[in-house]
Amino acid sequence: MNIGVVGAGSWGTSLANMLCSKDYNVVLWVREKELLDIMILKRENTWFLPGIKLDSRLKFSNSFEEVVRNKNFLVFVIPSQYTRGVLLDIKPFLSKNVIVVCASKGIELNTLKTMSEVFFEVLGDLNPIYAHLSGPSFAKEVALCQPTAVSLGCTDEEKAKILQQAFSTDYFRVYINPDVKGVELGGAIKNVIAIAAGICDGLNLGYNARAALITRGLAEMARLGIKLGAKKETFMGLSGLGDLVLTCTGELSRNRQVGLRIGRGEKLKDIVNSMKMVAEGVKTAEALYKLAKKIGVDLPITEQVYKILYEDKDPTQATIELMVRELKCEF
Repeated sequence: MNIGVVGAGSWGTSLANMLCSKDYNVVLWVREKELLDIMILKRENTWFLPGIKLDSRLKFSNSFEEVVRNKNFLVFVIPSQYTRGVLLDIKPFLSKNVIVVCASKGIELNTLKTMSEVFFEVLGDLNPIYAHLSGPSFAKEVALCQPTAVSLGCTDEEKAKILQQAFSTDYFRVYINPDVKGVELGGAIKNVIAIAAGICDGLNLGYNARAALITRGLAEMARLGIKLGAKKETFMGLSGLGDLVLTCTGELSRNRQVGLRIGRGEKLKDIVNSMKMVAEGVKTAEALYKLAKKIGVDLPITEQVYKILYEDKDPTQATIELMVRELKCEF
């Protein structure tokens, strides 16, 4: 099986290495020439996945044509705000009915579109088969072959089963779910709630507060998802609750780390400038806030995160405003 992986961040590198370990022919697209040279020389992604030796069979390239042409399927792992541009770049090398697995987690800021909507808008004339991979999965732990379970959203049951077999190993378990919208929205929204959880911990508000925030964050996730046509039960699964818990509590979570630093008094600009990897929740917070306003969905936690990030609102004041809102029934 021939597979192209587009994006050599920590997650793209980890997935490419895992697929290569199953004896597939895998080519990984690396954008930065300096990193490409390092990976070829050292067989290690020292920038984004340091300390992990990569399979000797894994190939690296900065040629879109080499990575995407004549592949059984593609794995797309580009930060959401750059997805459209890269899709336009690779489109000339794609064939009709191409199978694409998107593992990016975000909402496009300029259009407020989900990743599947962006893919079909750009590649629609190619009639692509689209799948979305999401769930509680830190790249480093997958690279270390630690047990992980994820969801694969795909409406084509036959292709979903093929992809399920392709990705599954004795440490990486894949469940299929036809609710693509729910799977991709869970992966995007949880990053915003993780920033909120980090702020909560950075302010030392306690375990009670963090548990309440995660639970009410899940309610926001489901509320928006159902409005956009997703199924409620998807948000109770791996790509919803599972990913939410991991990202809100795990020390490897970049979005949680952003929140922690904000809660401790740092400014967003300084935090972002100091990070080599992208924290998707920063841009997604803005997109999600605007999308919720556009379609009329109440997302109080998301709204406060947006105001903290983009209006320099005091996190303590934001917490108070969440607590003294109008009292209501839980369900």
